[in-house]
Amino acid sequence: MSLKTEWVHFEQNGAKHRIYTSRMERAKTPLPVVIVIQEIWGTDAHILDLTDRFAKAGYLAVAPDLYAVDGKRTESMTEERIEQVKAFLEALPPPAWHDPVAREAAMEQQPEKAREELRATYADVFANLKRLPQLLEKLQATMTFLEGYDLSKGQKVASTGYCIGGALSLLLASSDPRLAGAVVYYGHLLNKEQIATIQCPVVGFFGELDGKINAHLPEFARSMQEAGKSFSYEVYEGAHHAFFNDTRGAYHVGASRDAWEKTLAFFNQVLV
Repeated sequence: MSLKTEWVHFEQNGAKHRIYTSRMERAKTPLPVVIVIQEIWGTDAHILDLTDRFAKAGYLAVAPDLYAVDGKRTESMTEERIEQVKAFLEALPPPAWHDPVAREAAMEQQPEKAREELRATYADVFANLKRLPQLLEKLQATMTFLEGYDLSKGQKVASTGYCIGGALSLLLASSDPRLAGAVVYYGHLLNKEQIATIQCPVVGFFGELDGKINAHLPEFARSMQEAGKSFSYEVYEGAHHAFFNDTRGAYHVGASRDAWEKTLAFFNQVLV
């Protein structure tokens, strides 16, 4: 298979943005679009690989770099620095990820320069959990760019997101009527006021062992039904949060296989 991939820079409302784009080189354009919304780790190798997978399925797949500021990363948020934090956390027992005392004790074992870099990047990465409105603005700018982009002009656009990206996929569905469909993988769910403004079908995929997210799933499903919104979902037995990420210990092949098939079927319904 021959893919055409590139980073595209554009300006919208005075701000510069960059997105990773991927499509089959021989596909006639314009093409319907899948926006692939990053995990907390940004547009890392896993997200770019996933974007390529959607391109191989026949779409123009784009992954906005939500951590770029005026089209580039700041020093503490470069891909290399984020990879260092990922490697540090992966070496810890899972409970220590969200235990500040255990995490700080592990950081104290690092050389001074590495320790200070880890602290700065960790803080900047996870601060994005409280910056969803700003990240959403970048997705909306991407939607506007795609309307006039030669490779997607006149075509439908749908989104899929993972973890923080799952929450953003839902927020995009709630805030942008141009979206044709939204997929959420184990992302935080919306309240009734946000649900009321959703205008496209939504599907979701969750792991049985992801208790924090799943605690809100029954209420979300009920509110979607009461509001007359289209929502279907799967909860996979034995699967954890981030079960779809094949670079992490939580990867669950059976859940991922089924979710992938259902995601492609959904996009075939709403985009083609």
